[in-house]
Amino acid sequence: MRNNSLVIISICIAIISMSKSAFCKRPEKNEARVSVVVIDPGHGGKDFGASVGNAREKDIVLDLALRLGNAIKSKYPDTKVIYTRSTDVFIPLHERARIANKNKADLFISIHVNGAESRSPYGTETFVLGEDRQNDNFDLVKKENSVILLEDDYTTSYEGYDPNSPESNIMFLAVQSEYLDQSIMLASAIQNQFRLKAKRFDRSVKQAGFLVLRQITMPGVLVETGFISNTEERNYLVSENGKSELSDAIFNAFEEYKHKIENHSSFAVRTENKTEEIKEPLVSAQTELTEEPSHVEKNTQLVQTENNFYYSVQIAASKKKLEPNAANFKGLKNVFRTETNGMFRYYSGKFGSENEAEKGRKSIVQKFPDSFVVVFENGTVGSIKKIQ
Repeated sequence: MRNNSLVIISICIAIISMSKSAFCKRPEKNEARVSVVVIDPGHGGKDFGASVGNAREKDIVLDLALRLGNAIKSKYPDTKVIYTRSTDVFIPLHERARIANKNKADLFISIHVNGAESRSPYGTETFVLGEDRQNDNFDLVKKENSVILLEDDYTTSYEGYDPNSPESNIMFLAVQSEYLDQSIMLASAIQNQFRLKAKRFDRSVKQAGFLVLRQITMPGVLVETGFISNTEERNYLVSENGKSELSDAIFNAFEEYKHKIENHSSFAVRTENKTEEIKEPLVSAQTELTEEPSHVEKNTQLVQTENNFYYSVQIAASKKKLEPNAANFKGLKNVFRTETNGMFRYYSGKFGSENEAEKGRKSIVQKFPDSFVVVFENGTVGSIKKIQ
């Protein structure tokens, strides 16, 4: 019976993939520019979203979206800003995606507020399209996707998708965004800004199967700006200071992303006695690394250690598999790599403490300015915040 279920799911995945190709035909656009941004305030109208008393998600995220859009238009008047809604109206999820696709957007930012049955959870998290890595993400995905139940004839619009069915989520999660790398880059920048500038607790970048991200044909993220169910965080979310800091943080991340996309990072690599140039952005490593296990590949230049817990410095990330030798990394030795979902990440050294790793980073920062310290434990890599 289990084998039959897997066959059925495989067939459905193929059908969904074909229908996605028809529905989301990739528009022609300049991939090296961020000229059109679609900002999506979640929920709206009859869909209140997460609410506690007079504090309603649909109102908070609309305020944040308008602030973000105004900041972008003010700083970058040549960048076109489009809202999926600019007033308190209900917009179906597939219509939000259609707006972005029709306008050939270069970027999609969906803004939300989190909620939980318990009052204790707090912090920000940013999602990109992908397979759930933790069971607790499924409840959030189901909650956000269940808004389609308010739509007329949702089974037709979403090809039979049932937000309460784990099988439906398995099928839809199998359709991966071709813009995952760029989405992760933006999500990482958003979480960094939330943590460093707005001083929010960082719940990290995660992957999940949100429908609104599945149907877009450009890089996109879904931002959870805090928990309305947490009293302290709710007061922050509805405050002028809170909304100002959060919208500024997202804008700063957008600015960083725009700069990286329009000014491609590159570095020389040597493969099979040939030198070539990688003309793709090196993904900033504070991405889904806090959530996903990575297999560490062995190589002769890896500094040996008996410990299962150590620090290292991430120096680059690329979809291209490179030999971790000094010739490929500007003369840097002690380089090793990990692989996760087709993305290769490259690290330098193993250190017994964060201070030692930071010293190591400072010694190579001129060669790798975007490098930063991570921690490994039993083969799994995560951010330093996880152990603080």
